Amino acid sequence: MSDAEWGSDEDLGDSFDDPTAYAARAPEPASIVEDGDDPPVFAVGVGPGNSEYLVPRAERAVREADVLVGFETVVDVVREHATGEVLECGYRDQAATLETFADRVHEGARGTAVLMGDPNHSGYQLVGRVERHVDRPVRVIPGISSLQLAASRARTPMEESTFVTLHRRGDLTEARERLRRDVGDRHLLVLPRPFDLMPGDIAADLLDAGAGPSLPALVLERLTHDDEAATRSTLGELAEYAGGDGVEDTPFSDLSVLVVRRT
Repeated sequence: MSDAEWGSDEDLGDSFDDPTAYAARAPEPASIVEDGDDPPVFAVGVGPGNSEYLVPRAERAVREADVLVGFETVVDVVREHATGEVLECGYRDQAATLETFADRVHEGARGTAVLMGDPNHSGYQLVGRVERHVDRPVRVIPGISSLQLAASRARTPMEESTFVTLHRRGDLTEARERLRRDVGDRHLLVLPRPFDLMPGDIAADLLDAGAGPSLPALVLERLTHDDEAATRSTLGELAEYAGGDGVEDTPFSDLSVLVVRRT
């Protein structure tokens, strides 16, 4: 579950324009004490969807929460560990659900917000929204992300790779320029945006920028799930799937990571 699934800021009724920038405006307060009498709210990455990849600290934050908030598909990953009130939300009721969560925290409840993967990979919109709703500091607990798993499956060391997420709203010019600049020289790890910037569209854009059509490309879908799949091809072959903006216009799911190996 990505930050895009939390919908628009207008849906939430918030007054700020960029929750990602709000969350990243400064380091976490040095005064945060996780196990004190006034603990922070936790923003927890629950991993890629397989509960075996839930890290112990994240599991404890879920278990010790008096109130847990998240989308149903995310909550399902950790439901067996939850002992407090569970607030599930969808697109239409997320604003009201976050308000209820904030009310519980204000009343003294220990609160934990959960999202798929790792909050540091495309999750800062959620972190920012939670921070604006609650009256306590927010501590991020990282998780295992599909990006890390993709790097492992494709054997592309992170220090030799360029990571870009396109799975967000707003201007993507800078992110796409980074991919065009580094293709062929560094491994690329890309989170596509369903469904207008899918692997085929990204491949076509890289070819237009001068990338070699024979560069190895992998599309890794639903990593760690029972139906995990890997499509191994080249940029040239992958570009044949470019075009369209609907689920019917691509053979790949919205839970995909594109890896382009360097030469």
